[in-house]
Amino acid sequence: MQVAREARGLLGAIRARLRGRDTALIAAGLTFYAGIAVVPALVLSLGLTSWVAGADAVHTLTGRLAQVLPAELGAPAAVAELAAAGTDLSPVEALLTLLPISLYGEGLRRAMLRFSPEHDRFTAWRGRLFALPMLLLAPLLVYPLLLVADLLARLSETPGFAAWLGGFTAGYYSVLFALTLPLVWTFRVVAAGRLRWRAVLAGALFTAASLSGFLQGFVLFLSLPLDLGAPFGGLTVVGGVVAVGFWLFLLQFVVLFGWLATQALDERIARGAPAEG
Repeated sequence: MQVAREARGLLGAIRARLRGRDTALIAAGLTFYAGIAVVPALVLSLGLTSWVAGADAVHTLTGRLAQVLPAELGAPAAVAELAAAGTDLSPVEALLTLLPISLYGEGLRRAMLRFSPEHDRFTAWRGRLFALPMLLLAPLLVYPLLLVADLLARLSETPGFAAWLGGFTAGYYSVLFALTLPLVWTFRVVAAGRLRWRAVLAGALFTAASLSGFLQGFVLFLSLPLDLGAPFGGLTVVGGVVAVGFWLFLLQFVVLFGWLATQALDERIARGAPAEG
């Protein structure tokens, strides 16, 4: 009963923040920033990882990742192209990727301010600058994910429910742990205001778990025998781009909901709610 009461209190606080705000429009705006940043961020992350672990290791492990991705929409080929671009990245090209990547930090700070009473100055520059330090940890986050991809490829070659369950579990929790630290940084530093660490850690874990689940759903979606070009006059490329954009939009919704839940939890901690005492 106590847990249910606390959950209702958190949901009530979230609904109060959503009132009068067009969340879909805010998420769509954040999706625009994410669409600009996602490819440069992946390329730079793979490039930094190759500088630390070696280009051959990155090519080998991304090749293993391509083996477990559905062939629909050209996902394996896209992974190979990203790996090639990342391992061939020069220092000058790496610096140039920082501009589009930093725009997502600006988008996050702007979007989160729409649900906060905080007043901010130099929002764009603060969002961009505060988002960039996380890139230094990219090799520490990406390389373990690539090692898990190798494990997933080996499990996919093993028949049986146990192998499938092991692959799902490894994929889910590896993405969860890889996303937690960036989300902690986002909720604590990139967003305006300073929430309590207890709320930030709990909110980041919740959001990372939700994002990991949605990403698993996206991989499942790719494997479905759908004619994505049918609503667009048979242009499959257009349908694929729209489908990826839609999933990116859903992920921004999850990030914003996680931020709202973190804010609500911070408020309850500040009031000394019994469940947080």
